[in-house]
Amino acid sequence: MSWSSRLAELGITLPAVAAPVAAYVPAVRTGSLVYTSGQLPFIEGELAATGKVGAEVSPEEAKRHARTCALNALAAVHALVGVDSVVRVVKLVGFVASAEGFTGQPAVVNGASEALGEIFGAAGAHARSAVGVAELPLGAPVEIELIVEVE
Repeated sequence: MSWSSRLAELGITLPAVAAPVAAYVPAVRTGSLVYTSGQLPFIEGELAATGKVGAEVSPEEAKRHARTCALNALAAVHALVGVDSVVRVVKLVGFVASAEGFTGQPAVVNGASEALGEIFGAAGAHARSAVGVAELPLGAPVEIELIVEVE
């Protein structure tokens, strides 16, 4: 089964690639790897939430936003090389805008990791970092970047 067929089976439509908010491109290929720029939880061109996790944004909401970020990152991969060329997800880096004392970054970033596992199965198992930060661009609660191996 192709990855595009798997997405259809799951009822997932990849969004349009989010427009960069600064001087960068959404994704770059070098050799057999595609690196995405950090993706925010944009839905139809609008930031889905702002605020820090553990204060204005609940961990459960942030986990859903991390999923959105992962789908936005996949959209950037798809626009560059096509999702069906993905061999495996290599690495996911998640940044969580964290309120003072919030230490649940791994659970938040699971929203992205679980989405990739749902879509890619064993090929979605990846190395990962989940990092708490003071601020993210535009006040976003979560940002996700991917490295994927492609054919």
